[in-house]
Amino acid sequence: MRQILKSKRIVLFLATVAFMLYGFGGMFMRLRNVFSDPIEDMSFGWLVPVFSLYVLWTSRREIKESVGKPSILGLLACLPCIAVALVGTRGLQLRLEQAGFAGLCIALPWAFFGWRTAKLCVFPAIYLLFTVPLATFLDAVTIHLRLLASGTAFAVLKGFGVEVVQHGTAIIAQGAHSFNIDVAEPCSGLRSLFALMALTAAYSWYTQPTWMRRIALFACAIPLAVLGNVVRILTICMCAAWGSADFAMGFYHDYSGYVIFIVAISLMVACGEFISRFADSWNNSHGMKGVKLTKGESEGSAFKNLGCVKNLGAPRDADGPKGPFAAGQVARTESGSRIWLAFAAAFLLSPIFVFQAMTPVSMIMSPPEFELPAKIAGCQTDGILFCTDEQCARWVLASRVKDGPKKCPACGSELSSQSLGERKVLPADTKIVKRIYRMADVQFLVSAVIGGVSKSSLHRPEVCMPAQGYVMSNPRSFEVAGRPFRAIHLSGANSSPSVLAYTFFNQAGVRTASHTQRILVDTWDRSVYNRVDRWVMVTVNASVPMDSAGFDLMHDADRLQLEEFLARLSEALP
Repeated sequence: MRQILKSKRIVLFLATVAFMLYGFGGMFMRLRNVFSDPIEDMSFGWLVPVFSLYVLWTSRREIKESVGKPSILGLLACLPCIAVALVGTRGLQLRLEQAGFAGLCIALPWAFFGWRTAKLCVFPAIYLLFTVPLATFLDAVTIHLRLLASGTAFAVLKGFGVEVVQHGTAIIAQGAHSFNIDVAEPCSGLRSLFALMALTAAYSWYTQPTWMRRIALFACAIPLAVLGNVVRILTICMCAAWGSADFAMGFYHDYSGYVIFIVAISLMVACGEFISRFADSWNNSHGMKGVKLTKGESEGSAFKNLGCVKNLGAPRDADGPKGPFAAGQVARTESGSRIWLAFAAAFLLSPIFVFQAMTPVSMIMSPPEFELPAKIAGCQTDGILFCTDEQCARWVLASRVKDGPKKCPACGSELSSQSLGERKVLPADTKIVKRIYRMADVQFLVSAVIGGVSKSSLHRPEVCMPAQGYVMSNPRSFEVAGRPFRAIHLSGANSSPSVLAYTFFNQAGVRTASHTQRILVDTWDRSVYNRVDRWVMVTVNASVPMDSAGFDLMHDADRLQLEEFLARLSEALP
């Protein structure tokens, strides 16, 4: 009878897992696209679930012996995980789906087999979080890594006497070996950092017997990956400075990452060996010589088991542990109880997973219809075109380009309405409109970015402006003509101080200057109303000629002039 009940519980569990995999089918399809996306650069993600399954396979004996009663706490823990996953599925928030899935990989075994079994699933479940895409998630960290790599390369090259200048994340050299190398987001090192962290976590799990050692080795992955990327960027700049810029940005750029990664892995293994030797030396010095630690056992617990602390475990004999806590007896006594809870979990959760799989396709709304005004009272206006050559990458006024094929006056390359970086990074359905307005001696560079279906169409100016060499300070929020704006002071080595003001709005008439509020509104509309909003970000950069003191909102005249222009511009916005 007990064996029949145990078999029923396993069947119910496997059926629930099957429904769960069906419910998360959309997440798996989106992850497949992420792993294949060159912008995300997460091809290592295919190996993450394979390793998690391998950990479970190697722990199958411990899992079998840990089986206990079904737990109502485990069932309750499934509910918030499912709620997070549903919000992620309906709101197209892949990271929320992944968090909910990882939580269910712990909560479901807990509900059907008890907490002892769930504990063995914690590491494989958490390891799945290494598949979380990072391209637009840790952008605040990315910019600092880019500045670190470019700043180090600039300092070293200057030390060797190479005439270079740093402009944000770009290293520029003129002369016999001229080059223009910009440390873009894919070269920030964040992706290699995440890949090395995943590899280190797997390596430490099987080579280090205690959690303390694993954490120590895992922490080593961060400085190793950052150092490796800094060295890679430095060597690319050296190749360009003393060799060929085409070779540095071509063949060497594409394959140097593999060499640096191999070096980082070698250093990781060396760190693991050092940690093991240090721990063994510490054990010997504290009277633990000859004590072999088992997986998950700490030095402290092993030290207690030597006799310094009385072992309060169950009595043992030649046949193994006795008493009510014997593993085999636990499995026998618990397998036949609370079978109703396993049935309740299966019949409660399975329909929810089916509902999740049946999430309808979101309605894609039409973007707001508007154009930047060709005329504003009291202003002169002109269009902007961008050079498509990566080494030139300058912008020119449309009025200065001759009729016929639009060519860059400096290098002769084709001109485009979007910059080279915008065309590379932003999704294809993103539309950008830019114009320059001049009011007296103040120049207003206005940019309207109309977002596409992907949430990566828009990002905060605080992310991209430091990469262009600007220092941002003194943020403030205000309203002009009922429209909220956020303004930030900009200062750079090659420009006078200026002010950047921006605002967001969508097709439903929502206006905000808060990036966080925009994300929350967008997630709510996707999850509750099943629609994809089309947001527009309008930025206004107010600047004055280089020989002046700059544009500053602390000056009443500058502030009033900016507010006057924003009020006139807002008349043309929805």
